[in-house]
Amino acid sequence: AYATWLSARGDAFRKQVKVAALDPFAGYKTAIDDKLQDATAVLDAFHVVKLGTQAVDEVRRRVQQDTLGHRGRTGDPLYGIRRTLQIGAEHLTPKQITRLNAKLEAGDPHYEVTLAWHCYQKLRAVYHARPEQGRRLVAEVLGAFPSCPIPEIARLGRTLRRWKAAILAYFDTAGASNGPTEAVNGVIETMRRVARGFRNFDNYRLRALLAAGGHRPWRK
Repeated sequence: AYATWLSARGDAFRKQVKVAALDPFAGYKTAIDDKLQDATAVLDAFHVVKLGTQAVDEVRRRVQQDTLGHRGRTGDPLYGIRRTLQIGAEHLTPKQITRLNAKLEAGDPHYEVTLAWHCYQKLRAVYHARPEQGRRLVAEVLGAFPSCPIPEIARLGRTLRRWKAAILAYFDTAGASNGPTEAVNGVIETMRRVARGFRNFDNYRLRALLAAGGHRPWRK
């Protein structure tokens, strides 16, 4: 679908595209390589970090099952910090750090969640570093994660290694990102959920434009 859309834009449009930020989906990369040969493909920072949060959550849920034999419930140590584990270390308050350490001590006997969380923090640090340091951190991540004894982190490392060139391209494109597009999509999705759908596409389009950008499109 993406390749077809790019084809329909015409040569003049495609030749103007110099950078293409994308999600970690092979179909997007294939379309870019085929239709935008001169563009630099950049794996979007938001989605890279999101892969890290997913890996940490997978480890947390597995350890929860292994230690307690059931899904997370109120009062379970790891379930109580499921949101805290997704926060960057630099944003944690002293109270949150104390609580995080206590819950990990109580619910993470083999330190798997703890190690996964530190791996996630290192992945986040890539996008808070200057280009030279960021490239060095990428090399460290790709060198260590695939051989990690925690299977979820090892799988994350193999995924990131396949996208190495697109990850490093972030530093060659002044931090190219599709963050603005994701933000607009988020606003539109919220609007659609509140409205519980639209029966008329033109009305849906107009409401989406108003909600996402405050524009008042011209109407006949």
